[in-house]
Amino acid sequence: MTDFIENNTNFDPRADVLLALPKSSLLVAILLCTYNGARFLAEKLDSLEAQMHQNWVLVASDDGSSDATVDILLQYQAKWPQGKMTIRKGPQNGFCQNFLSLACDSNIKADYYAFCDQDDVWLPEKLTVALQTIIANQNIYVPFVYCGRTTYVTEQLKPCGISPLFVFPPSFRNALVQSIAGGNTMVFNLAAKLLIEKAGPLNVPSHDWWIYQLISGAEGDVFYDPVPYLLYRQHDGALVGGNNSFSAKMERVKMLWQRRFQDWNSQNITALKEVKHLLAKNHQEILKLFETLRGATVKDRFRLMEICGLYRQTRRGTLSLFLAILFKKA
Repeated sequence: MTDFIENNTNFDPRADVLLALPKSSLLVAILLCTYNGARFLAEKLDSLEAQMHQNWVLVASDDGSSDATVDILLQYQAKWPQGKMTIRKGPQNGFCQNFLSLACDSNIKADYYAFCDQDDVWLPEKLTVALQTIIANQNIYVPFVYCGRTTYVTEQLKPCGISPLFVFPPSFRNALVQSIAGGNTMVFNLAAKLLIEKAGPLNVPSHDWWIYQLISGAEGDVFYDPVPYLLYRQHDGALVGGNNSFSAKMERVKMLWQRRFQDWNSQNITALKEVKHLLAKNHQEILKLFETLRGATVKDRFRLMEICGLYRQTRRGTLSLFLAILFKKA
């Protein structure tokens, strides 16, 4: 991965001095995607304005909203300093492609980057903690992604739970079969941005799961923070995200048996094969074994799973993975 960064002519020469700069001088590009999000958008933008780390710019990509979303963006753009917010049209091909269109845009230049949803609330220290963590742990030539837990809240911001505490280390063996954190918690460095650009906006089911797979597959660093710095609204009927209700869990089981997760795995495998040259050699082998086991006999499936070393972050999750593999639903 270091060779890729050093040989990439787009690599920002400022990277060599980033660690010596005061944290307050580091520029963060916040990548916001919107679609009919007028109901909670102002509250979200207020939480960005209240960040302890103030050196940020916002790039908002709207995917064709028919409500007042764009009007609200324009209002905040007018009241904020010139250049603080840029508004653009999204690709209108779903939330994942909207986020990837921003992450893959080489014209968006900053020291660090943060994905941003339209309806959650960032605690004031969110960016500060993320930057402190990255700077304390990163090698500037190695892709680094900070992510973490979230506090679940109702639409009225009343606490209603917390995302699971994952204790096993992030890795490619885990990323192949599980996404551990929402994109709204992710902050990443310049090396990660360049890797994402190199991969391009591929057809994957979720941008956050994809980033976890890509960065870990290239032997980048993924840091999972056990302390939440984000209030994550739980909407009725939400299936992708943190909804932790019994009905949502049952719906996910239904999706498993309807092969939805199997389809997502197929999309991810196809995308990873397209960027296989960016992955570490050992992770290329793990990817190949994972693809093989999905079509193997029952006996060979479990043997190959053991060789791959695949795991999820909870015992229940690993059990569901075994069952999915047993019945060819993974």
